[in-house]
Amino acid sequence: MGQPATKTATSPPEQNARPAGHGTLYIVIAIIAAIAVAWVLPNWAIHLELGGQIFLRLLQMVVVPLVMASVMSGILGLGDVRKLGKPGAYAVLYYMSTTVLAVATGLLVVNLINPGQGIDPAIVTGAQQEAEEHVNKATEEIEKAAEGQEVSLGLIFKKLVLMLFTDNLLGSMVEVNLLPLIVFSIIFAGMLTTMGERSHTIATLVISINDTLMAFIMLLMKVAPLGIFCLVASRFGKANAEDKLDDLAGVLAGYMGTVLAGLAIHALITLPLLLYIFTRRNPFRFMVQMGQAVLTAFSTASSTATLPITMECAEVQAGVSKRSTEFVLPLGATVNMDGTALYEAAAAIFIANAYAAIDPSFDLNFVDQMTIAITATLAAVGAAGIPEAGLITLLIVLNAVGLPLTLVGLILPVDWLLDRFRTAVNAFGDSVGAAIVDTSFTDKPTDK
Repeated sequence: MGQPATKTATSPPEQNARPAGHGTLYIVIAIIAAIAVAWVLPNWAIHLELGGQIFLRLLQMVVVPLVMASVMSGILGLGDVRKLGKPGAYAVLYYMSTTVLAVATGLLVVNLINPGQGIDPAIVTGAQQEAEEHVNKATEEIEKAAEGQEVSLGLIFKKLVLMLFTDNLLGSMVEVNLLPLIVFSIIFAGMLTTMGERSHTIATLVISINDTLMAFIMLLMKVAPLGIFCLVASRFGKANAEDKLDDLAGVLAGYMGTVLAGLAIHALITLPLLLYIFTRRNPFRFMVQMGQAVLTAFSTASSTATLPITMECAEVQAGVSKRSTEFVLPLGATVNMDGTALYEAAAAIFIANAYAAIDPSFDLNFVDQMTIAITATLAAVGAAGIPEAGLITLLIVLNAVGLPLTLVGLILPVDWLLDRFRTAVNAFGDSVGAAIVDTSFTDKPTDK
C-alpha cells in the first residue's frame, strides 16, 4: 500500500480540508433526542417512520447515478485509465487486508470473552423455534442465489467473481447492484480517455452530472438531522414497543459487548493506526471530519445509502482528492465490509458456545474457526451494503461449520442495533481507504 509518508508536517490533504461546522453536532443531538423520544413515547415515535423513509429514499435515489458519474469523472480526471493501475491495486489490497484484520480481531475478542458459555439451554431451544420462519425465508434466498448448487467456499468465490459482470446493465441499476456498474463505468470512461476530442462533449456532460449530484447531496445534508431523527426514533421506538430493548441488558449483553468491543478496536485502533502510518494524518481529526458520514451510516444501517454523504465528507471536510473519493468510495461501499466480517466471525462462535449447552458433544476446533474466518471474509463482500444482509450471509458461515441455522434466532433480538454499529465501521473504513489510496497518485491533482 505504498511507503509510509516521512513528513511530519501538516499534509496537503489536511490543508485542503474544511471545518466540519455544526453538521455533526446537529446529527449527534438528533440521535440523542430520537432515542429519548423512543424511550418515553415509543408508540408515537413509530409514526415518525414516514419522515425517515423519505430521507432514506432521497439518499438511495442518487446512489446509482452518483456512483456511475463519480467513477467516470474520476477516470476522466486521470486523463489516462492506465494511471488507475497502482491506486486500484492499493485499494483492493487495503480492502482485503482490513477485512482479514477485522475477522482476526473478532475471533480474538470472542475467544477471550467467550460469550454464550453457560447459557440456559431453554433459551437456546426457544430461540431456535422463534427463528424458524426467518431462517426459512433467508434459506430460500440463499438457495435461489446458489441456483440449486451446494453452498461452498468455491461457490461463494465463483459468485463473487460473477458479481463483477452483468448481462443487463439496466437490471443492475434497478437492483442497485453496484459492482458491475463500477466495472462498466471504469471501462466506459477508460474508452473515452482514448478518443480525444470526439469524447469531449460526453466527458463534459459526465463531469457536469457528477458536480450537480454532489450539489444535491450538499443540499440534502442540510435536512439530514431531521431525517436521521425520524429514522432513529421510529426504529428505536419499534424496538421499545416490542420490549426488545430488554434483551440489551439481558442474556445477550455479553454477546453485544463482545461485538462492540471488537468493532471499537478495529475502528479506534486498527484503522487510525493504518491511516497515520500511510498518510501521517491526525486520525482523531479525520474521525471528526468524517463524523456526519459515520453517524448517517449508524442511522440508515446501509453503506450504500450513506455513500453520497461519505463522498461529500471525505472530499469537502477531510480534503481527500476527488480522484480518490470518486473511485475508492463507491468500490468500498460494495466490497469493504470490515464490520460485517467481524460481526459474522464473533456471532458464529457465540452461537457455537450456546449450541454446546444443548449438545455437549459439539466442539468448535481450530480448523472450524479458520473455516469461519475464511467464510466470513468471503461472505461479507457479498453483503452488498444493504440493511441486515449480514444475517443472510451469517447463515452461510453457520452452514460451513455444521451449526443449526435456526440458532441465528439467538441474536435476532439485537441484530438491528449491532447492524448500525457495524455499518458505521464500514463507512469509516471506506473513508480511511480513500485517504490512504490518495497517497498512491504520483501526479498532482487537477481537481483542487
